[in-house]
Amino acid sequence: MTTATKIRPATELDVRRFTVAEYLALAGAGILKKEDRVELIDGVIVCMAPIGDPHAGTVDTYTMLLGTGLTQRAIIRVQGPLELDASSRLEPDLMLLRLRDDYYRTSPPKPHDVLLLIEVADSSLDYDRNDKLARYARAGIPEVWLTVLPEGVVEAHTEPTANGYRVTRRMRAGDVLRPGCFEDIEIPVDAIIPANVP
Repeated sequence: MTTATKIRPATELDVRRFTVAEYLALAGAGILKKEDRVELIDGVIVCMAPIGDPHAGTVDTYTMLLGTGLTQRAIIRVQGPLELDASSRLEPDLMLLRLRDDYYRTSPPKPHDVLLLIEVADSSLDYDRNDKLARYARAGIPEVWLTVLPEGVVEAHTEPTANGYRVTRRMRAGDVLRPGCFEDIEIPVDAIIPANVP
């Protein structure tokens, strides 16, 4: 009588994890290409969801509205890298970064450089809300706006802890967003998620 071989599920298999340096070397060697749209999270290379028109338009709207009040006060980075630690390099939709003379040309921003981080979530909602948000809190990023297009809300998360953000405010049409770092800037939620746009 033969014994059936038990096949382990993929979740139990050993996984080769990469450092940020190794991840960048893969990109430098052409193994990873820009069109691959990937991020490094806890050493694992993760595919990102494609950017649709509503997502892209929302990022553009944030960029325009924030940019009008930020001259010489912060750097706006759109879909650029953020190095959370030695094994995680993410590309948030938008960040307000502390001013730096070299505009982060010589090294990427780290969590302490981020004043405000914005993610736009549609098909990526579970990933953004359950994975990324917890990592941003653990890294100490002071404020994250999660723009939930399917629900028509912006979740403003503040007061990071090791277990997530202590405070979450759900903002809808009629509400006004104010970044904690620049409270003089006001962004109507209606401008970010117009009522007539799905």
